[in-house]
Amino acid sequence: MKHLVLLGGGYGNMRILKRLFQASDLPNDLQITLIDRLPYHCLKTEYYALAAGTISDHHIRIPFPEHSKLNVVYGEITGIDLENKQVHVEGQAPISYDDLVIGLGCEDKYHNVPGADEYTLSIQTVDNARQTYQVLNNLPPKSIVGVVGAGLSGVEIASELRESRPDLHIKLYDRGEIILSAFKKKMSHYVQNWFIEHGVEVINNSNITKVEKNTLYNHDEPTHCDAIVWTAGIQPNKLVRALDVEKDNSGRVILSPHHHLPNDEHVYVVGDCASLPFSPSAQLAEVQGEQIALVLQKKWKNEPIPELPEFKLKGIMGSLGKKSGFGSMGNTALIGRVPRLLKSGILWLYKYQN
Repeated sequence: MKHLVLLGGGYGNMRILKRLFQASDLPNDLQITLIDRLPYHCLKTEYYALAAGTISDHHIRIPFPEHSKLNVVYGEITGIDLENKQVHVEGQAPISYDDLVIGLGCEDKYHNVPGADEYTLSIQTVDNARQTYQVLNNLPPKSIVGVVGAGLSGVEIASELRESRPDLHIKLYDRGEIILSAFKKKMSHYVQNWFIEHGVEVINNSNITKVEKNTLYNHDEPTHCDAIVWTAGIQPNKLVRALDVEKDNSGRVILSPHHHLPNDEHVYVVGDCASLPFSPSAQLAEVQGEQIALVLQKKWKNEPIPELPEFKLKGIMGSLGKKSGFGSMGNTALIGRVPRLLKSGILWLYKYQN
């Protein structure tokens, strides 16, 4: 019996399942176990809209696939025992594996800012996004909302909240001289100007030094906020951080060219916890999942595992509310309605295919 265990029902492991179940020659003795706390795959790229209140909960759910070789275990994973090849789930017997894929995603990184973990809202899990929705949408008119971090997540939740609650005063704190400074200037200027035109206050060159209840300190200067949303960085899941394996400076697991641990060819890491030459994203997790599925199939057939190609990412798409957006494809920067429509189309296609 070959037992493949997948930890987490995120983008990477969903793509692995899809590719394996499309194969017509899986081993007869193969059994696959997926472990997740939720009974469905969640579209994490849309958590910002759930938190802002512009979509409902069921829009971000996709049922796990059904297959004769798949067993889904629901529960909270409490530990990974690499030495004994077991996964521990709260209140259940240990689950043994022959091959393991760790796809447990990420958590907020607070950069040792005092009070940030206690007094800010998160959108890193669906439960976090639900709680953030409750807080933001119960605020009285003219309340002040601080969004810390103007990366993709911060930009999208600030713009979506502006559309959902135009009565709120939103402050977007960005460490750079201009929003999305790592991207093409055309895109950065467009996004920055969009916020200015829509009444969102952008505070560039910010440095959040402390957070207290209803108070945000920028360069040690206090600012009152009725709610604070933290989108200023991520780190691997705490279970991955606890593993005694080699990691990079960001705490992500260093892997072999075939995506397994350098000293253990039976343990793979996919998505936000993997040390890869690109920033973590759903698209990157899917591309990596494609390659892990190929490696597993070759191994099960006792065939040589080929050299894997370099990752080819198609680009990035972000939204500014429901009518505008931004993105890049290759060397081309996209702004306005077209990238927003493209993003909606990509999301529809993903949901349809899964």
